[in-house]
Amino acid sequence: MGYHAGEAGYRRVCLALFAAGVATFALLYSTQALLPELATAFGVTPAQSAWSLSVATVGLGVALLVTGPLSEKVGRTRLIHLSLTLSGLVGLACAVAPSWPALLGLRLLQGVALAGLPAVATAYLREELHADTHARAAGLYIGGTALGGMAGRLVTGGIAEAYGWRWAMAGVALLGLLCAAVVGALLPASRNFAPRRSGAMTLRAVTDPALLSLYAIGACAMGAFVAVYNAMGFRLTSAPFLLGAGAAGAVFLVYPVGTLSSAVSGRLADRYGRRAVMPFGCLLTAAGLLLTLPDRLPIMVLGLAVMTAGFFCVHGVASGWVPARAHAGGVPSGQAASLYLFAYYAGSSIFGSLSGTAWSLGGWPAVVVLAMVFIVISGGLAAGLRRTPALTPAVRPVVSAARPG
Repeated sequence: MGYHAGEAGYRRVCLALFAAGVATFALLYSTQALLPELATAFGVTPAQSAWSLSVATVGLGVALLVTGPLSEKVGRTRLIHLSLTLSGLVGLACAVAPSWPALLGLRLLQGVALAGLPAVATAYLREELHADTHARAAGLYIGGTALGGMAGRLVTGGIAEAYGWRWAMAGVALLGLLCAAVVGALLPASRNFAPRRSGAMTLRAVTDPALLSLYAIGACAMGAFVAVYNAMGFRLTSAPFLLGAGAAGAVFLVYPVGTLSSAVSGRLADRYGRRAVMPFGCLLTAAGLLLTLPDRLPIMVLGLAVMTAGFFCVHGVASGWVPARAHAGGVPSGQAASLYLFAYYAGSSIFGSLSGTAWSLGGWPAVVVLAMVFIVISGGLAAGLRRTPALTPAVRPVVSAARPG
């Protein structure tokens, strides 16, 4: 029997995973607000600077395919502790990286280390908490990831403007280690964990057309989202805005709009169905992209907020649809969810990194065109899903909260 709401164990689990979410996503996105500073410090192009984020998401995405099965051998809590501690220590090493290749190598290693938490957090919640509390606890965890994603960008931008990018990365690494200490003190040992033999990947997880479309939607939508945020720092620190790193980083304050959007899209999907809501999210994202085109800061920030809301609508629906579709088709939902996250972070790494090239070639309009291409692809696939028959029409749609970054 898992912990009930109100019990000390329940509060410890929720607080610990909230802190773990903050640490993981603050560390993952710690370089996004620093891309202009990194380009200057190491003499690399904007496109090359974006790889400081891309290599981390590559490492995380690939590692997600093995950290889930690994947790069956070493245990959930041990993997969480190891993940947070190692990623914080690697973050400190990033702050003193002597060269650009060294920084990229360390960021790749950090991404691998970070995969421990997202791979097992929901499984740990499901095993250790009473079923009636799963949704609330998952919401707190997602809140931690959202706060971490925003904090990683805001903290680094503010510190970098005053003390430089190395102190900024060190500050986020120390925040991660502080959160790791909180998790170590609060997270209860597993009581209901039972190791299972991990089976081979079910063929249907990689052959079902609907699942494949959802994987691609996640990859393209995330690619567009990261491309815009990667290039935004260069735009805001260039003419006509000429903002400092701290002020430019403040643009990430629109990020919590995505958390609200994910919750609203869940309720809309319950009422109208996922097939109706996802194309709307794509249209909202496209509208936001167009609003970022004028060189007027208030309109541009509004466009960024609208785009963020649209992206989280798409991702929120897709991330809940994948395990539901998999379960209905007899596919282990964990396998399908891992493949979705792999595609999601691959889109961030590969497609998101193209924004630097687009910025160098054609400025902000080229970045918008690049992101729009990915959103049009997502919208086309989402429209195609409207014609895909449900495997179990009686199943009510349940949309999970989105993972931010």
